[in-house]
Amino acid sequence: MLKKIFYILKPLIPRSLQLSLRRKILVAKLHKYEDVWPILKGSEKKPEHWKGWPEGKQFVFVLTHDVEHQKGYDRVLRLMEIEKKLGFISSFNFVPERDYKIEETLLNTLKENGFEYGVHGLIHDGKLFSSEREFLKRANKINDYLKKWNSVGFRAPAMHHNLDWIGALNIEYDLSTFDTDPFEPQPDGVGTIYPFWVPNKRHKNSGYVELPYTLPQDFTPFILMQEKTINIWQKKTDWIVENGGMVLVNVHPDYINFSKNSNSTEEFYVNIYIEFLEYIKKKYWGNYWNPLPKQLAKFIRQSIL
Repeated sequence: MLKKIFYILKPLIPRSLQLSLRRKILVAKLHKYEDVWPILKGSEKKPEHWKGWPEGKQFVFVLTHDVEHQKGYDRVLRLMEIEKKLGFISSFNFVPERDYKIEETLLNTLKENGFEYGVHGLIHDGKLFSSEREFLKRANKINDYLKKWNSVGFRAPAMHHNLDWIGALNIEYDLSTFDTDPFEPQPDGVGTIYPFWVPNKRHKNSGYVELPYTLPQDFTPFILMQEKTINIWQKKTDWIVENGGMVLVNVHPDYINFSKNSNSTEEFYVNIYIEFLEYIKKKYWGNYWNPLPKQLAKFIRQSIL
């Protein structure tokens, strides 16, 4: 109910006030959650019958991006080029019916460069999971976009989730959960740093792979906490690597400042992200597998079925 009230009132609250309130709430909760965030002990437990990553790699490294508004959409290719130059690939998730038009030429450019794209909700208004009836109604349109874009992946806005309902989507994987994140609007984490299979209750012998993010979303450390270093990501990454898990991060191009001249409190300088990628490449070169989400989902599906 509180979540529903928030999304009703949200358009009436100035963005600066929203951020200020969220910062105060987060700071007040940090001490309370220090035993479960950013590392949740117990989430490193390996899945039953776990056989490891392809070619004996120590861990898997997955890069994903949610494109929220036109500003983020305009930065997609710049972000792609940075990752490509450093030898990484990633997936971009687009909102089909928001304030920007998804052009086929951009999708083709991503695909031609070895990148992936998926569907990020439908409207991004906080109402997708307001009821099962509403979800199923929107699922029909989401499935149309999945088919039109030839995409197999989905992430819900604001990380809202109901894994049973998500089974109504024609997907191979979902990205709408996390191992631990008490600062999310729907804070129930899945408690694992590994992908896992979600059986489809609507259709027997089918399902999809759930890929929870395991590093805090960029918005939390760099926008709300206003961190200027990669320390939080670095610490969590090293712990996941020690336990042979999945490092999956969600970075929003909307929040990345590509110019030192910007003083926006809703952006962080791109060098922070570059430093993180360089850290992974330098410290763990040869020890990680950097697949697209659909490639990882295929590996997990083949390992399980």
